[in-house]
Amino acid sequence: MKNGVNGSRVAASKGVAFSKSPVLAVRLPTWRSRVVLFVMFAAFAALAGRALWLQAVSTQFLQKQGKSRYEFTMALPATRGKIMDRNGQVLASSIPVKAVWANPDDVLREPPEKLRALAKLLEMTEPELRKKLDSDRTFVYLKRQVEMDVIEQIKKLDIEGLDTRKEYKRFYPQGEVMTHMVGFTNVEDVGQESMELAQQKTLVGAPGSRRVIKDRLGHIVEDVGLSKDPHDGQDLTLSVDSKLQYIAFNSIKDAVEKFHAKAGAAVVLDVHTGEVLALANWPTYNPNDRSKLTGEQLRNRVITDTFEPGSTLKPFTVALALDTNRVKPTTMFDTGNGRMIIGDRTVRDTHPHGVIDVSTIIQKSSNIGVSKMALAMPSQEMWEMFTKSGFGQAPRFGFPGAVAGRVRPYKAWRPIEQANMSFGQGISVSLLQLARSYMIFARDGDIIPLSFQKLNEKPVGQQVISPKTAAEMRTMLETVVGPGGTAALAQVPGYRVGGKTGTAQKFINGHYSQTHYIGSFAGIAPMSNPRFIIAVMVDDPVGAIHTGGGVAAPTFAALAANALRAANVPPDSSVTEIIIPEHPLED
Repeated sequence: MKNGVNGSRVAASKGVAFSKSPVLAVRLPTWRSRVVLFVMFAAFAALAGRALWLQAVSTQFLQKQGKSRYEFTMALPATRGKIMDRNGQVLASSIPVKAVWANPDDVLREPPEKLRALAKLLEMTEPELRKKLDSDRTFVYLKRQVEMDVIEQIKKLDIEGLDTRKEYKRFYPQGEVMTHMVGFTNVEDVGQESMELAQQKTLVGAPGSRRVIKDRLGHIVEDVGLSKDPHDGQDLTLSVDSKLQYIAFNSIKDAVEKFHAKAGAAVVLDVHTGEVLALANWPTYNPNDRSKLTGEQLRNRVITDTFEPGSTLKPFTVALALDTNRVKPTTMFDTGNGRMIIGDRTVRDTHPHGVIDVSTIIQKSSNIGVSKMALAMPSQEMWEMFTKSGFGQAPRFGFPGAVAGRVRPYKAWRPIEQANMSFGQGISVSLLQLARSYMIFARDGDIIPLSFQKLNEKPVGQQVISPKTAAEMRTMLETVVGPGGTAALAQVPGYRVGGKTGTAQKFINGHYSQTHYIGSFAGIAPMSNPRFIIAVMVDDPVGAIHTGGGVAAPTFAALAANALRAANVPPDSSVTEIIIPEHPLED
């Protein structure tokens, strides 16, 4: 203390003030300290401005960015409506399943034995699983529509970064029997075929949504709230009858196998309402397992395939001639020795019939007889008859894939073409069109729309021919299945039935084939009070028997017999044994 006082005194004694001491002298310029002070003030001002900007001006933007990273809209799937047959039997329903998804980075850190177990549960190999996980995304689907029992086994593996999402899977109880009527949906629950596709908007409903907050791994940590309730789809009741569908399916399957055919189809219509009671195809597929689905199996031949109807079209030419009073059922025609020259072409009958009446022309299926009737009428009238009967018209069935067929404009018909069309050549139809056209014979000459959904009211028909002509045609069609007709094999014990056979050469590479045929039959049962129209088509049968009378007529008989009994239609005939001639005509 004394030394300090003494030092001050010494300094003072030397004439140097304490504040002027060299030790305390500042060597830096004053302006530099002021610059530093200004920079520090500016930095704090910038920080204060940034804080003000973030907390006041940009609040909404930042909240939006945060929500985009952690808050998500979660879809709440709606349950697709059920599809049922006319009696309430379920044909399609949705069952709960889950989609398995992963965050690849997290899952790949798991032990290899867990990945092998996961791959096995997902029905894939470990390399396939690792290939799916080889992604820089944070969300990867591993498999969709996984059954709930498998999901429980996956959860027991306790794999980090793996999660599930609720979905629905369509189940079809009747499988391949009903598939061409019902169709199927894809993995997104969107209809792909048949009524699933046609009624997509009705069945699908409206999905809901809710807002949730997820963590980094995608797990839901907070439920923000419900945004929109899901609305389930409406149930759909089809016109089809499961019992009749099963009968039709087995009948056509047996026919294809018996005659070694390429394919076959059958359809059953309700005469009074126009409802489609059965629609069957072979080959077919199982909608619950489409892993091996082919185009041949997928084709709904009843409505998408066209063919030349052959002699099944003869009744329309005859009906027109009757309805315009040009002929009567007893009017005679000379069919000669079975050959008729028209221009440079020849029309032939399978057998010479000589002079026969109109009724016998139908019974024996004479090409010459019906050609003579056709050539005596204006081509325009025939064209109008065909179009009123639904041929060559864009179908309004409400069914996807339905084709219009082809009827050429009448102004371009040459005489030989008019003759050919009278017995079903040079014109194409679908089996469903052919079946519907027979409405004019089964009813009182009118035709009604078809429906694939159950109806509560009978539709209004459009008159095509008179009730008198329709009755006369029913009488003729019944003779076709008698011992002297071309469809003796179409007889049904205990019931009066009628119809018409057709055998068409397939048109291959621009020419009519001499070895490939389509045999068809369109019939009505029972004739005393028509209930069903049944049409059958057998495509490309192999062997000596290939005609409509040989392959389609017996198929109709088997289908009609079982359908009439299943529907409890009372027998209308005392004949319980089929009478078949030794050498039946087959057309």
